[in-house]
Amino acid sequence: MQNFAYLLVEEKSKEAMGVDSGWETAPIVKVAKENDMRVRYVCATHSHYDHVKTIDALAKELGAETVAHERAPLSPDVRVRDGDALRLGESEVKVIYTPGHTEDSVCFYDGRNLLTGDTLFIGAWGRTDLAGGSAATLFSSLHDRIMKLPRDTLIYSGHDYGEVRFRTIGEEAKKNPALLARSGDEFARLTQD
Repeated sequence: MQNFAYLLVEEKSKEAMGVDSGWETAPIVKVAKENDMRVRYVCATHSHYDHVKTIDALAKELGAETVAHERAPLSPDVRVRDGDALRLGESEVKVIYTPGHTEDSVCFYDGRNLLTGDTLFIGAWGRTDLAGGSAATLFSSLHDRIMKLPRDTLIYSGHDYGEVRFRTIGEEAKKNPALLARSGDEFARLTQD
């Protein structure tokens, strides 16, 4: 399913957080250990199986706490909501609630990088036809939340579906049909194609 899993690290302290555990833990643990990271959190962008299958195992292997949105049908160590921040050393990673793909979808934003899970892909967007999905809600999350961030923010999505692995919001705003849609109705028509 071409899932991405991420380790976001604060360079000075080497404190890190994993975002979406994916299918296997060994590669993530290896990178964390090789780079002397102290992983504090393993976070879920949303509760779909392909993103959280190994979340508990990964957290246990890394000595980290699991994190998910308060609406997630999971049992995390830490429940977060919109506007919460996770500390990594001297930095904070902000939780941005972006429902629409699921009712518990969140993005993680460190002031430069935005880890979007399945809310926004490079050139595409998350499905809205699964349980908890809503085209109107996703349109709002994309336009009222993500598009309000600085244009030089780098987008890192939950799957490798695009022509490149990351892109700025400014670049994506010129190419992604979901971000070019001018209304919820126009976006809803895109989701039905």
